Amino acid sequence: MSDLYSRLSKDDAAVLLVDHQTGLISGLVRDYGVDEFKNNVLALGDTAKFFDLPVILTTSFENGPNGPLMQDLFPDAPKIARPGQINAWDNEDFVKAIEATGKKQLIIAGVVTDVCVAFPALSAIKAGYEVFVVTDASGTFNKQVADASLTRMAHGGAQLMNWFSTACELQRDWRNDVEGFGALISSHLPGYQNLMGSYMGAQRDLSTQNA
Repeated sequence: MSDLYSRLSKDDAAVLLVDHQTGLISGLVRDYGVDEFKNNVLALGDTAKFFDLPVILTTSFENGPNGPLMQDLFPDAPKIARPGQINAWDNEDFVKAIEATGKKQLIIAGVVTDVCVAFPALSAIKAGYEVFVVTDASGTFNKQVADASLTRMAHGGAQLMNWFSTACELQRDWRNDVEGFGALISSHLPGYQNLMGSYMGAQRDLSTQNA
């Protein structure tokens, strides 16, 4: 029996952000609230920055109704403006940019899940890459469509994650950078920020009692 648990490695992973464009997000994403979805995408972007992962951006018809990128987190990252290909994997420059990273694990998210994520994810698997789909940084018309497309990708060999589990698997051990990783998590998870505040308060009370 093959080993079904293939862990993400910060040394072998690249992040693909596909069509996180303002027009698509505002017009098509309905399985998440706008604020929640934007937070998830930004959290994935900050995760990529924290672990210094190569990032590749791609857009479609950004000068038309699809609009510009939601927020340019990576001004120096390759950005492939596709002239018409629906499946980003059909764009030669996009594939070349991925190959140039030398990474074999691809973390992918985008809009919409059933097309802009599913098509390149399945194409990448066929090309021999390990693919990790960040489900909560990907959005589409409704939950039913999202569930169907995620099932299709999972059956095709993709691993389904959220941004938080992606960050945790890349981190591996809190001791690698407790403060930095804690700051990353708490900046996008208010509940975790409250937990950290409660813990720090308890630590201060303990120190006062022992003084």
